[in-house]
Amino acid sequence: MDGTLVDTEPYWIAAETEMVEEFGGTWTHDDAMRLVGSGLWESAEVFQRYGVDLDADTIVARLTERVREQLSEHGVPWRPGAKELLEALREASVPTALVTMSVRSMAQDIVDAIPFHAFDLLVTGDEVAEAKPHPEPYLTAAQQLGVPIGECVAIEDSPAGLTSAATAGAVAIGVPNILALDDVPHHLLWSTLDGRTADDIAAAYAGARA
Repeated sequence: MDGTLVDTEPYWIAAETEMVEEFGGTWTHDDAMRLVGSGLWESAEVFQRYGVDLDADTIVARLTERVREQLSEHGVPWRPGAKELLEALREASVPTALVTMSVRSMAQDIVDAIPFHAFDLLVTGDEVAEAKPHPEPYLTAAQQLGVPIGECVAIEDSPAGLTSAATAGAVAIGVPNILALDDVPHHLLWSTLDGRTADDIAAAYAGARA
């Protein structure tokens, strides 16, 4: 979701910076980049090491609420072509799942902002035992969709997300946003989703499985 469907990474970075500085620490751009795509509870341990004197659940709740506030204030910043491709897949009756390490409440905010029924199910960071880059989130989504993971295509923007999808066994398409993906396990890389169609997804799957 974050960075693939919507460009919320700047919102997360702002929330992280505010919180660390509140406790007298310093949070750099490089610090933020190392957490892109990571699970929120794993990230909370990092913030604690940077001096944030709160328990992990409170850190996750505060960060999530701050990002939701920014979404409410500034709107949902869609990534180019993402909503259009999702709509095309739905029109083609392709089952879809949103697999995100954000918590369900925030993911639901994004889904509710989509003007069509976009996803058959959501798998969120507060509902899995292992976060990305572990394969569990994608294996869970495939199981709940009732589709073998080897017949799934995953689109990801982060190293953690792409690793999760590829190691789970899905055809993994990387669409870089703020981090390079060249050295991460993947089947192919697209520079953007803009102009991509359901036929492109089918062709990507066929090429990877040929």
